[in-house]
Amino acid sequence: MKIWVDADACPVVIKEIIFRAAERTKIETTLIANQPIRIPKSRFIKMFQVPQGFDVADDEIVKRLEAGDLVITSDIPLAAEAIEKGGHALGPRGELHTTDNIKARLNMRDFMDTMRGSGVDTGGGPPALSQSDRMAFANHLDKFLTRHIEEKRRKDSNNTRR
Repeated sequence: MKIWVDADACPVVIKEIIFRAAERTKIETTLIANQPIRIPKSRFIKMFQVPQGFDVADDEIVKRLEAGDLVITSDIPLAAEAIEKGGHALGPRGELHTTDNIKARLNMRDFMDTMRGSGVDTGGGPPALSQSDRMAFANHLDKFLTRHIEEKRRKDSNNTRR
């Protein structure tokens, strides 16, 4: 399993949580962005810069993503593509996107986009990231990674018994 971060719009505080988790779990983590992103020196954390352009970073993540990988993104269409490809998606506010909820979130996103396109004021972007959002993200990320590590340990244990 690898972690892929849609890094252009990812808040700095969320990146810091991701960096600590990557070091703690020793899971390869790659930030993909169309601008340079400062990352700590680590053998588990990488940064990959893509050219400027609409959805270029998203397309690169989908191209590299393998089943079981985790994508961290606030982009609902990217989350949907990750899930469709067998991956997992976690938003920076701690929302875990699943096959059960992604279609509804994608429909709502498309509906709001249509409303904005027809001139309706939808109230601007999302509110600032709160302390509870940060905690929700850290908790969901920790639960996800702990479950992954336990599953890997079980598989490895079963393979050595055979």
